Amino acid sequence: MNAPSVDQLAIFGEFAPDGQTSYDNAVTRFRENNIVLPTFAQLRDPSTIPSNIQEQLAGVEKDAPDARNLFRVHWYNEHADAPGDNFPGVVDVPTHIELPSELTGVDARIVLAFGNRFPMIRAHKVLAAYSCLAARLVTGRFDPTQNRAIWPSTGNYARGGIAISKIMNCRGVAILPEGMSRERFEWLERWTTNPDEDVIKTFGTESNVKEIYDACNALAEDPTNVILNQFSEFSNHLGHYAVTGPSLEKVFQHVTKDRPANLAAFVSASGSAGTLGAGDYLKDQHGSKIVAVEALECPTMLYNGFGDHNIQGIGDKHIPLIHNVTNTDMAVAISDDATNKIDVLFNTPAGKQHLADRGVDPALTSMLVDFGYSSICNTLAAINAAKVWGLGSDDVVMSVATDGSDLYNSDRERIMSTHFAGGFDDKAAAGVFDEHLADVDTTHAMDMGEVERNRVFNLGYFTWVEQQGIDIPDFEKRRSQDFWDGLRPLTDTWDTMIGEFNDATGAAH
Repeated sequence: MNAPSVDQLAIFGEFAPDGQTSYDNAVTRFRENNIVLPTFAQLRDPSTIPSNIQEQLAGVEKDAPDARNLFRVHWYNEHADAPGDNFPGVVDVPTHIELPSELTGVDARIVLAFGNRFPMIRAHKVLAAYSCLAARLVTGRFDPTQNRAIWPSTGNYARGGIAISKIMNCRGVAILPEGMSRERFEWLERWTTNPDEDVIKTFGTESNVKEIYDACNALAEDPTNVILNQFSEFSNHLGHYAVTGPSLEKVFQHVTKDRPANLAAFVSASGSAGTLGAGDYLKDQHGSKIVAVEALECPTMLYNGFGDHNIQGIGDKHIPLIHNVTNTDMAVAISDDATNKIDVLFNTPAGKQHLADRGVDPALTSMLVDFGYSSICNTLAAINAAKVWGLGSDDVVMSVATDGSDLYNSDRERIMSTHFAGGFDDKAAAGVFDEHLADVDTTHAMDMGEVERNRVFNLGYFTWVEQQGIDIPDFEKRRSQDFWDGLRPLTDTWDTMIGEFNDATGAAH
């Protein structure tokens, strides 16, 4: 990836020195296609989106390849109540779920916002993709008439990148492991113009991130390819800090308006570590702790370990460059055996009935269809944090349900045939609940003090310095919170530049 410096990766507070041609071409392309870019402030608070755009959205399907759906890349999309109801409005509070103690086994209040309300890919990674490409466009670092946007991912980010590229009339290429769910590849087949060229399948599954980087390095030899690596693009972190963090804060304020509580922690699977940027925001505003989660089958943070797993969306075996490790308070490992089997529990009649028999409200049980594998992983890690830290009924643990179970229907068929070949009945449901929910194991949870933080931080050396060629001083500067604090104003800078870009295209008028 051409060994960029962290300052370059932290993109981009200033206009590219040689970016005028790229900028002018982007302005022309967007003017011709009547494309308007939303600001981060508008995505943080959709009520500020201009009324003329809000009116247009009423006639645009949420999942359509329409550039106006850029203004739905936020947490406030209304839930579709019925099949075919795909013209959502905007809600006052992001849709969310508070899990009862009958399900979690802890007194702490565990609250998750739903990521599958996002447009086009029905996962919140589309926000990360927008953050990365928008920052490059308005600073003259991406020419839609010349460049291809390369989106390396273990799933949802690549889909988000293809969606954002398509509706911006840019060329996008998805890179992801061949072992990811069938539903991801079926979506990519529908959204790419030339799937044989624009979907690159690398070796392995969720843990094979290096193989993705190798493919990126090969593509980067062609200067027209622009690698938007979610693991090293600080705009991914900043988009979640500026948009996801305040959106979760809104949920917290809502669920505590009649019952005051402490925002004790934010939990997110590491993945690219972008979503963990929301935790940095919540820590800045509320003093909440940050919990980073990984798969027990590949416990990099906890045990310097390796392996592979099926919690799709939390690619690992390395420490992302954009993970603010020295601000993280706990690392937790969750087994994919738990997420695989709980997914079956949540999405079968016998499983739902068993939850109801245990006192879980059937109306709430019906919402668990909105939990994909990493959503279940986040839930189990939140339970871990509540138990380890002894959190009570006056404490709230916030997290996100990153995507829904519909992305894993084919995987569920495989899990059923492997583990429940005789059918999934009440006895099987009871077994899953007793093993994975009744008394969640906290063996693989680690409080992170200074020693642990520095150990995990240092693990990033092997990926970013030895493999990818980052200079050691650039690698080291991320150890200090001064570096991360210095990034925060960039989204305001980009908002100013987005306004100027929209003025230049004239598309907003």
